[in-house]
Amino acid sequence: MELQLSTPALLFSAITLLMLAYTNRFLAMANLIRGLHKKYLESTRQEKAIIGQIKNLRKRLHMIKNMQIFGVLSFLLCVICMFLLYQEFITAANWVFMGSMLCLLISLGISLVELQISNNALNIELSDMEDVLSKQQGSSLDQLFHKKEED
Repeated sequence: MELQLSTPALLFSAITLLMLAYTNRFLAMANLIRGLHKKYLESTRQEKAIIGQIKNLRKRLHMIKNMQIFGVLSFLLCVICMFLLYQEFITAANWVFMGSMLCLLISLGISLVELQISNNALNIELSDMEDVLSKQQGSSLDQLFHKKEED
């Protein structure tokens, strides 16, 4: 298959949307950290839970940084690939395009792992609330939701 100028150009919109999603994740994470910091300064009772959340958020923040780095590298390599194709350095353009695709793949892989960590953190929060509700009302969150659906 011959690499044409339009092939790396197709990735531009995909990578741009991906970078927008990563930036939104980063901004949401920054808001969470600021809220958690405020909660930490105000509360002394929940220090252990808050410290665990901070460790989780630090790990996720590091992963989001790496996702963004590999996304930007992918985008940069696409631009270089297009330049090489324009200059008719086909072999070099093929290698650079392959590097761009590899960076995009790494970025998506890190994103997948970060999503799983994020989901696990939310499940821990839900189980915390479920424990409190079951002590107060003698039922779990699932039972409460099923009762509302039946009504």
